[in-house]
Amino acid sequence: MRSYKNIRSLEDLQAKKLELKVEYTLKQKMLVADSKSYVKQFTLGALIKKYATPNNLFKVDDKLNISGTAMSLLLPMFMNKTLFRGAGFLTKAAVGLVSGKVGKSLDAEHLSAIFNSVKGWFGKKTEKKDKKFVDYGIPPDSETF
Repeated sequence: MRSYKNIRSLEDLQAKKLELKVEYTLKQKMLVADSKSYVKQFTLGALIKKYATPNNLFKVDDKLNISGTAMSLLLPMFMNKTLFRGAGFLTKAAVGLVSGKVGKSLDAEHLSAIFNSVKGWFGKKTEKKDKKFVDYGIPPDSETF
């Protein structure tokens, strides 16, 4: 509890009132800034930056195999909607079973390796430059070689 024993006059009271108002506004601004920073750490972007790093995804994937579960669900649908669009019921069922089993075996490391290899196909192709013969004006049959 605060003690106000040192207030003896109206000027002291006005000074104390101003001091308390300044303290109140300062604490209010600090509280607003702290609450904004607290709320900002739980936004979607902050959570993605914090938890969606490749190392964290590999750790989570080792425990839960999220990518394998997702691929076992998505791969059969993708295969049946694109490659086997006009196929019959038995073909689609077989493709669904096989691609579901293959999808469960895929983990984050396999998926990232597949992605990097596909990205390598479409990336910039560096042409190997042949070593060009530099002609310094000395004939090849000369004894200076």
